[in-house]
Amino acid sequence: MKASDLFSPQIVGSIEIKNRIVMAPMTRCRAIDNIPNELMAEYYTQRSTAGLIITEGTSPSPNGLGYARIPGVFSEKQVEGWKKTTTAVHKNGGKIIVQLMHSGRISHPLNMHKDAQILAPSAVKASGQMWTDLKGLQDFVVPKEMTPQEILHARTEYVAAAENGLFAGFDGVELHSANGYLLEEFLSPISNLRKDNYGGSVENRCRFVIEVVTAVANAIGKEKTGIRLSPYGVASDMPHYPEIDATYDYLSKELNKLDIAYIHLVDHSAMGAPAVPLEIKKVIRNNFKNTIILCGGFDKETAEAAIESGLTDLVAFGRPFINNPDLVKRFENNWPLSQDLNMDLFYTADEKGYTDYPFYKIE
Repeated sequence: MKASDLFSPQIVGSIEIKNRIVMAPMTRCRAIDNIPNELMAEYYTQRSTAGLIITEGTSPSPNGLGYARIPGVFSEKQVEGWKKTTTAVHKNGGKIIVQLMHSGRISHPLNMHKDAQILAPSAVKASGQMWTDLKGLQDFVVPKEMTPQEILHARTEYVAAAENGLFAGFDGVELHSANGYLLEEFLSPISNLRKDNYGGSVENRCRFVIEVVTAVANAIGKEKTGIRLSPYGVASDMPHYPEIDATYDYLSKELNKLDIAYIHLVDHSAMGAPAVPLEIKKVIRNNFKNTIILCGGFDKETAEAAIESGLTDLVAFGRPFINNPDLVKRFENNWPLSQDLNMDLFYTADEKGYTDYPFYKIE
């Protein structure tokens, strides 16, 4: 493979992108009152040389607003707020997808509207804590086990949010079924103890995810629908379980039948988490005929090698995009990457550590 293949155009579903470099979704907590704003539009526009931008996790409902200052896409104000971002990114020649993230049990009442509920497949509390602006770090709480009616309602919320995403000008939707949030909570027999059609067997535990993907794809078009998965991930208290391989083998085959645009696989081993075994990546690659995006610890050389190997079609970069808004240009020109990354400012509320990282200057 020529090095330039990383910069070759590609088609993902119905979306034509100018290179194979994806900006990964990263929570940045700048949406004051959960409404996308001008600062966020500037942040994404600065990085719109990426072939495809996937937004930070965006809640499909008040019940999904787990973290402080994350955006939603369920109200008119939120849709109007996101239009600032999509308009600016498109004007700059970029393509952008909204990631729908219902946080499920990874939440705290202090981060939510007063009439919202913390819902999960089962009343299993996650270990650990989360930040609240009012009282700092707080323990997770025991979530409410979803009734069948609440499961149906959550599915309709995903559909409405996906439609809102298109109204807001997004090129497509990614369903976040990774990192221990609501959709993945249904997949795991540790967080899902249900005895009905949504629990027990691999097929039952995959049911809600497949229903949500089906409903969203029917509403906005399968060619505009993607999903993020994290097999073997342990984020948000998701311990490993014996049926992981069988779960993702079955799920990827079912997703292939739905003919959606892409599967986005994340591997957090670069940040100290257990590695996702190569074998399960190969299983998903073999089961799913459309686009695969891999994410996790790549640099330019390893990204090119992964594409050349056939394991992936696109490569997503997260943290390098934070302090290198011109990451694509740096890769293209072999300019050095900035190493100046202030992790203390990842989740603060203003422009510091967000839109003030410099572009490369030729001396």
